[in-house]
Amino acid sequence: MGEFFQSLAAHSFLRNALFAGLLASVACGVVGTWVVTRRITVIAGSIAHAVLGGMGAAYYLRVVKHWEWLSPLHGAVAAALLAALAIGWMKSRGDEREDTVISAIWSIGIAIGVLFLFLTPGYKTDLMSYLFGNIVMVDAGALRLLVILDAIVLLAAAAFYNPLLAVCFDEEFARLRGINVQFFYTLLLCLTALTIVTLIYVVGVVMVIALITLPVSVAGRFSRKLWQMMLLSALLCGFLTTAGLAISYQPDLPVGATTILLTAVVYAAVSLGAGLHQRMHRRASTTAAADREGDKT
Repeated sequence: MGEFFQSLAAHSFLRNALFAGLLASVACGVVGTWVVTRRITVIAGSIAHAVLGGMGAAYYLRVVKHWEWLSPLHGAVAAALLAALAIGWMKSRGDEREDTVISAIWSIGIAIGVLFLFLTPGYKTDLMSYLFGNIVMVDAGALRLLVILDAIVLLAAAAFYNPLLAVCFDEEFARLRGINVQFFYTLLLCLTALTIVTLIYVVGVVMVIALITLPVSVAGRFSRKLWQMMLLSALLCGFLTTAGLAISYQPDLPVGATTILLTAVVYAAVSLGAGLHQRMHRRASTTAAADREGDKT
């Protein structure tokens, strides 16, 4: 661990990786709380896999058509937002089963990505890092994009906190209060899409859902209000991404996989500890009740 902190002071790519993890954690904590509360984890998974289509298309245009300014991350933003809008639009129409639409977008996004990868000559090493995460490859341009995405997420969260809160907990109540449920539901999907893009560099497309949901689930056990859950989950996510980077550095392990496994260990430990605490509390309550009955007799 000491070697990691020494290298952190010496190498800019490690500092970029650290900043990328912390920036992604901000959006992850805020939007992940809504995703878990609204129970749209499967939709988030569909959006995450749909970004492969945009990344593949952007990679094709960059290599074959020589659009040097275009990066796979730009394609990921476009594809994620398009998938979010499509799901929101289909839900508003109600013509198709929601699970059918989600599965279709999931599969179509992957198919488009595979097709463009096939059409692009050469070995696609860059896209492999997007699939499984390679946070040490983050450059200054990616950091600027992460800052912009974080700013959008935080501004939307601050401006529409109460309507989004109502939509997440009770759509019918929100509708009765005159809230445009469809608009805010679609907005939530778009924020989820942007958050997924911020996490692509950290853990990759394949493992992004775990980082969105597990820290929030842990934070929920220690929070009574939604904003507390957002803050705690963002801090926990920042700690996990930093710890994953530090633990994987010396043995040269994959940072994304190490971060996810560390997150899973924390989630399992907290869940087991909470279950044990509940059993002990029930046992103590039963014993106290039995003692009171004995005193009465």
